[in-house]
Amino acid sequence: MSYIPFPPLSPEIFAVDIGGFHLALRWYALAYIAGLVGGWWLIRAALRTPRLWAGKPVMSEAQLESLLTWVIVGVILGGRIGYVLFYQPGVYLGDPLQILRVWEGGMAFHGGFLGVVVAGILFCRRYGLSMLSTGDMMAMVAPLGLFLGRVANFINGELWGRATDVPWGVGFPGEAALCDGVICGRHPSQLYEAGLEGVVLGALVLWAVWRGGWLQRPGRVMGVFIAGYGAARFFVEFFRQPDAQFVTAGNPLGLAWQVGGWGLTQGQALSLPMLAVGVWFFVRGRK
Repeated sequence: MSYIPFPPLSPEIFAVDIGGFHLALRWYALAYIAGLVGGWWLIRAALRTPRLWAGKPVMSEAQLESLLTWVIVGVILGGRIGYVLFYQPGVYLGDPLQILRVWEGGMAFHGGFLGVVVAGILFCRRYGLSMLSTGDMMAMVAPLGLFLGRVANFINGELWGRATDVPWGVGFPGEAALCDGVICGRHPSQLYEAGLEGVVLGALVLWAVWRGGWLQRPGRVMGVFIAGYGAARFFVEFFRQPDAQFVTAGNPLGLAWQVGGWGLTQGQALSLPMLAVGVWFFVRGRK
């Protein structure tokens, strides 16, 4: 089976050992930092552009600084708790201390999304702000973080796709990526998600904000993002390798929910509610 060799990339940008401790800056951490800083910059630019708003902007720049802190906490806690509950509850409940080992990986977007939603609701109640308009602001910048995060997933050689013989299949490193003990081509599903969730969805929401004037109809931008992510993730799940705990001899497709051989992966099952909720917010925003 032909495939494109995985490029010689390291998950660590640089590392140093000091006093028995291994200190490193990883691409994944840099993606989080760049996504948060870039999102803050975009929201600040929108707050400084009066024509985007029907009245005054939803928040002050000082409140934006505070929102950044709330979002960071929501992403980290939600992403980790979501991974524990949605994907490996038995493993972590058997050894709860593993939940704290975030450096070993294990973050779920759907959990991080719920964490940001909760953080946003609490933030708006704390400062008396419009939840829909604040949600629109956060939805406007989320695709940037998704794009950077998925590119970092590719660099880390993780979350790869199913085995394939397409010309652009990539031979990912690591024993878990082998097919019957040998390297095989796999869909670079991380890049599929970066393109759909980051580039395509990002271009759509930025156009909606800066050209379409959608911030004047609170909820529309948030609705498009939520529905767009749900649809994109549902589609990419057909090419993405399911988590190992769902793949068995009797269930090679890794379907977490199935009846009579037909079913959904865990990612698809979690994306369908997002699609429905996003459509509802979009329709509500139009009215």
